[in-house]
This record gives sequence, structure tokens and C-alpha cells, in this order.
Amino acid sequence: MSESDKKDNAANGPFDIRRVMAAIPHRYPMLLVDRVEEIEPGVSITAVKGVTMNEHFFQGHFPGRPIMPGVMIIEGMAQTAAIMAVDELDLLDSGKLVYFMAIDSAKFRAPVEPGCLLTYKVRFAKKRFPVCKFAGEAWIGDKLVAECGFTAMIADPPEE
Repeated sequence: MSESDKKDNAANGPFDIRRVMAAIPHRYPMLLVDRVEEIEPGVSITAVKGVTMNEHFFQGHFPGRPIMPGVMIIEGMAQTAAIMAVDELDLLDSGKLVYFMAIDSAKFRAPVEPGCLLTYKVRFAKKRFPVCKFAGEAWIGDKLVAECGFTAMIADPPEE
């Protein structure tokens, strides 16, 4: 298999957790993507997060009725988008970061509880690098649980 064939196969997924962690700098407790199922280069990405009772936010949201905070669901969609942007622009190991800029029209349709397999579906809505707009959805099985539009920017990390 040629190097370009290997890259084409890898770009279409799946990404295991090691490859996810190579694409974005997030780590526990903020890493909210476990695996990438599929990438359609330049178009869309599907990733998953196994939601467990061990998530740090369940300690206080809410005792006796654990529900994943909506902002964490949106963060998971944003991390999924960042993986797609890094893949699209071949930025792996470049040191570039993908920064959240805006969230638009967020809607939460059903609670996300421990034991769920949360599926993130994100697509490019507009590409004008270094700023991109995305449309994201979060699903549990065939039920839409959250959706939003968001904007992110690809930039160098802050100087130390």
C-alpha cells in the first residue's frame, strides 16, 4: 500500500483514542471524544463519547439525577470539529490550536445521562481559514439530544 493510500484510509476513520489525542491537546477531564467513527474529508465527521458515571461533572450536576451539562455536550462537538479541522489542514504536530469563538442557536432536546453512547455529527458550514463555521448535532441512538452552530479559529498557541 502506498503512503497516499495509507493517508486516504486513515483520513476516513476510524481514529482510536491515541489518534484523537494526537490531533487535539485535550486530556482528562476535558477530553470528550473517545473515538472518531468516520471523516468525510472537508465535509463532515462522526465521533463518539461513552458517557460514564465517572465523569467529573456528575459529582455536582445533579446529585441524585446525573445529567451531562449542555456546555460539555457543545464542547464535545467543538473537539470533534477541531479533529476534523486538524485533519483537513494536515496540522498534526504543527502546534496549532483550534479556539472556540462563538456558539449560535444552541438547543438541548433531551438529557444525556451516564451509560449513554453520545454520537457527535459535525459538518463544515463555512470554511475561510483560519476561521471556520460548523454545524453540530449530538445523538443518542436515533434521538437528537442537542444541536448548535459554532465558530472556531485555528491559531498558534499563546506565547509562554
